[in-house]
Amino acid sequence: METLKMLVNNNEANEQSYSQAIDLLNQGEVVAFPTETVYGLGAVATNDSAVKKIFEAKGRPSDNPLIVHIGTIEEVSNYIEEIPDNAKKLMDCFWPGPLTIIMKAKKGLLAPSVTAGLSTVGLRMPNHEVALRLLRKLQKPVAAPSANRSGKPSPTKAVHVEEDLQGRIPLILDGGATGIGIESTVLDVTVTPPVILRPGGVTKEMLEQVIGTVILPTKNQQKLDSTPKAPGMKYTHYAPNAPVYLIEHNKKEIELAIRQLKKEGHKVALLAPSSYQDIKADYFFPYGNEGNKEQMSAKLYDDLRACDKTEATIILATTTTTEGVGAAIMNRLEKAAGNKWYKNRE
Repeated sequence: METLKMLVNNNEANEQSYSQAIDLLNQGEVVAFPTETVYGLGAVATNDSAVKKIFEAKGRPSDNPLIVHIGTIEEVSNYIEEIPDNAKKLMDCFWPGPLTIIMKAKKGLLAPSVTAGLSTVGLRMPNHEVALRLLRKLQKPVAAPSANRSGKPSPTKAVHVEEDLQGRIPLILDGGATGIGIESTVLDVTVTPPVILRPGGVTKEMLEQVIGTVILPTKNQQKLDSTPKAPGMKYTHYAPNAPVYLIEHNKKEIELAIRQLKKEGHKVALLAPSSYQDIKADYFFPYGNEGNKEQMSAKLYDDLRACDKTEATIILATTTTTEGVGAAIMNRLEKAAGNKWYKNRE
C-alpha cells in the first residue's frame, strides 16, 4: 500500500486533501490526522470492518477500547444513553479540548471493536482546526487511537506517523506539530465520584473546579480491573527501542549514574531540563526549562522517538512532580520505563 502524506491547514486551498480523507473514511479506510494532543489514526466508528483496520495497522490488542471523536457537542446524544449533568458541565467547560468522557453507550450503534465488549464508550471533541474540520465535513463519529505502532511513543508530528505506519495506511493529513503532546485525560462519569482512568492535559484540579470531587487512582488501584475501560491502562506504552530508566532530577546522582553506565560500555541518552546540558551524556534531549511541565509534555514523545535515531543503549529520563499535568507526564514516563528506576551502586 502506498501512503500519501498531504500538508493541510485551515485554508480553502486544502479542500482536495479533506475531500480525499473523507472519501477514504466513507469507503471504510483509515486516515491519520492531527489533534491538539497527538496524531490519531481514524476510522468511521460505526463501521466494524473499518475499525478493525486500525488494530491491524497498529498491531494493537483488540481488548483495548478506542476513543470516539466527534465534531459537535450535539452529536453526543446520538451515541450515549443518558448524558449525566456533570458530563454536560465538563463539555461546556473543556470541549473542544483534551478531555475524553466515558459514558454509557447506546446499544448497537457503534462498532463492537470500538467498545471492546464494554457497555461504555469514551467520547471527545478535539481542539484542532484540522481535526474539527474533518469531523464536521464527514458528519460521522471517528474512532481514533494514536497513529503509531502499538507500544511505541505516540506521534506528535506527521513524520512520526510515517516512520511507524508507512505502507500500512493510505493517507496522513500533515497539520504540523501537535500542541499538548500527550493524550487526552480520560474521565469515567459512570461512577460516583468520577474516576480519572488516564491523566492528561485536563488535570484533576481543573476537573474538580467544575464538578467537585474526582478520584485519580494509585497505580495499584488501576491494576484491579481485568478489562481496561480506557486506552493505555493494560499494556506497555510509549517505549523507544533502548530501555528507559527513570531517575530523580538530581545532578550529582545523574552524573554518577552516567559514569557507571559508561564504565559498563553503555551509550547513554539523557532526557532532562535544558539546564542539565553540561552533564556528559552521549546524547542529550532537553525537555525545556526547569519546572515547565507544558514544555516537557510537548517534547516528551518527540524526545523518546529521537533516542531511536541514536546509538544509545540506555535512556535515563528525569522525573517531575505529579502536580497538575505532571501526573500525566509521570504516567507516560512510568509506562515508557515499565516502572524501572535507575539506582546508583556506589
